[in-house]
Amino acid sequence: MKALVFHGPGQTSWQDVPDPGIKDRTDAVVRVDAVTICGTDLHIVKGDLPEVTPGRILGHEAVGTVVETGDDVGTLRPGDRVLMSCISSCGRCRFCREQRYGQCRGGGGWVLGHTIDGTQAEYVRVPFADLSVYPLPAAVDSYDAVLLADIFPTSYEVGVLNAGVRPADTVVVVGAGPIGLAAVVTAQLYSPGRIIAIDLADSRLAAARSLGADATVSADEEPEGLVEDLTDGLGADVVMEAVGVPEAFEMCTRMVRPGGRVANIGVHGKPATLHLEDLWIKDVTLTTGLVDTSSTPMLLKMMAAERLPAAPLITHRFELGQMEEAYDVFSHAAETGALKVALGGPQHNTVTLPNEGM
Repeated sequence: MKALVFHGPGQTSWQDVPDPGIKDRTDAVVRVDAVTICGTDLHIVKGDLPEVTPGRILGHEAVGTVVETGDDVGTLRPGDRVLMSCISSCGRCRFCREQRYGQCRGGGGWVLGHTIDGTQAEYVRVPFADLSVYPLPAAVDSYDAVLLADIFPTSYEVGVLNAGVRPADTVVVVGAGPIGLAAVVTAQLYSPGRIIAIDLADSRLAAARSLGADATVSADEEPEGLVEDLTDGLGADVVMEAVGVPEAFEMCTRMVRPGGRVANIGVHGKPATLHLEDLWIKDVTLTTGLVDTSSTPMLLKMMAAERLPAAPLITHRFELGQMEEAYDVFSHAAETGALKVALGGPQHNTVTLPNEGM
């Protein structure tokens, strides 16, 4: 089969690799029907995650069709259409019993495209299949469902839930990429007073407005001043970091009000300065975390009921064999306007987002 293989920082190739097979009795082998590229994959390619070793097939977000199951898989059959979660769960360890699947100590957690071969391939072996994939209703489009593999549960759990978004809160989202935009969407479930989105790219700020942000500002245009003006000098109740660079995290800590909450969602490859000399007296709560995907069943129900806007987030579609081209488009989002790229079926034209509010 063909797959996208990591060969070291800055080096990947779409190449022939052996077909995956069943290794453990709880495995399933799934044909990939729709797959996407995550910002974390870009961090891997840059060399920010040294535990990802050369030879690894990348990717942790996909929808597909089951082709084979291990002897101990009881809820899946060949032919089932499924969502593959970015997090695998052994179901037995302390953390899985607490629904903290991202911290699984039984061989799960974030393994796909990280410590075992991932989803940017024609086929993938999924461990702990009964607990790590979700059957898809026929009404849910594959290209919509693939956004439930990572970005929606991540933004909801690591951003909205960790930050404790409450009615009437002023919420600031720093970074209007796919994760930040999904945070804009899911924060609205809690009726905040206003949502402010910050990014460098005009196309992403336009997308944030179209998805419900009340105000947007370029990161180059003194966003801290806008937040101060809109909150009468107090600062935001909640600030979410959805970029993964030190400057963005440090900006978040400057914009939060006394007693407020900063939720770091972004994957960082470099240290960020934590100004405890300023933050301690403000009683600021800082949270971090890897997604657990415990919210995936709920989010899937919302998507099936057409209560979770997903289609506007996918701006580019490619055939699976165009993986390297898709990486190039996604990694140059400021120039291409890419939000989320998806691969699988025949290539489609770029989806144009509405420009209202520009």
